[in-house]
Amino acid sequence: MRNTKWLYTLPALVFVVAVCLYPLVQLIRMSLSDVTSGTLLNAWPWVGLRNFVVQITSAAFSATIRNTIIFVVIVAGVSVLTGFVVAVVLRGRGRLVNILMAVMVFVWALPPVVTGSAWKFMYAGDGPINVIVQALGLSKIPFLYDPQMAIFSVAAVNTWAVIPFATLVFRAALLGVSADVIEAARLDGARPRQEIWYILIPQVRPTLYVLTVLCVVYGFRSFDFIYIMTSGGPGVATNTLAFLGYSLAFVQYNFGGGAAVSIISAILVVGLAFLYSRSVFREEADAQ
Repeated sequence: MRNTKWLYTLPALVFVVAVCLYPLVQLIRMSLSDVTSGTLLNAWPWVGLRNFVVQITSAAFSATIRNTIIFVVIVAGVSVLTGFVVAVVLRGRGRLVNILMAVMVFVWALPPVVTGSAWKFMYAGDGPINVIVQALGLSKIPFLYDPQMAIFSVAAVNTWAVIPFATLVFRAALLGVSADVIEAARLDGARPRQEIWYILIPQVRPTLYVLTVLCVVYGFRSFDFIYIMTSGGPGVATNTLAFLGYSLAFVQYNFGGGAAVSIISAILVVGLAFLYSRSVFREEADAQ
C-alpha cells in the first residue's frame, strides 16, 4: 500500500515535468547563450556565464536590486503588520465584521489590471487625490512621475491589494485561539495590549512565519502592478528583478540577458520557497 500511493501522484508529477521542467531547462540554456532577435530561431551560440556577469555588473542591475529590496520590504512588512492589526480588530463576529470581510475579499479578488488602472487614475496629476490636494492649497504630488517616489507609490498599491489576504489568514488563525485562554487572561487582569502580546501573537506565530515568507515571495515576483502603472519608469525607478527580466527579453530583445536575470530571481524565490516548506513541515511536526 505504501508503494502504490506514489502511483496516484504520478500523473501530477508528469504534468509538472512537462509544463515546468522543460521550460526551465530551456531558460537555463538561454541564459548561457547569446540569444537575440537574430539568433532566436537558429542555433544559440554558447557564451557561458557572460550574460550573468554583464547583468550583475551593470548599473541598471544595481538599481534594480535596490528597488526590489525596497519593494519587498514595503509589501511584506506593511502587509503582515497591518493584516495582523486588522485581524485583531475584526476577530469578533457580527454583521459589520461580515460586511468588512466581504469588502476585503472583493478587494483581494480584483484582477491586478483593474486595481492597477484604478490607482493609476487616482495617482494622476489631475486625479482625485491631487484634486483634493490642490483644493487644500498644496502642490500636486508626483506619485508616479518622481523617480524617488514612484517605487513607494507602486509598492503602496501592491500592499493595499495584499493586506486583505493577510487579514483573512490571520483572522482564521485568531479564531482558532481558545476563548477559555483569553477569558482566563482577562480574569487575571490582562490588558488588551498584554492579551495581544502574550497570548495572540504566540498562538499565531507559525502562521506569522509562513505568511511572511509568502508575502516576501509575492513581493519578489510582483510584475503586474509595475507593468500597468509605470512600465518600470520613470527611467528605471520602478524596475524590479521580475520587470527587468521582462524588459530585457521582450522590449530590448536581449533574451539571453533576460533569461539570466530571471534565473537569478528564480534562485531567490526557490530559496524562500525552501524556507516556507521547512516552516510548514515544522508546524505539522509540532501539531503531531
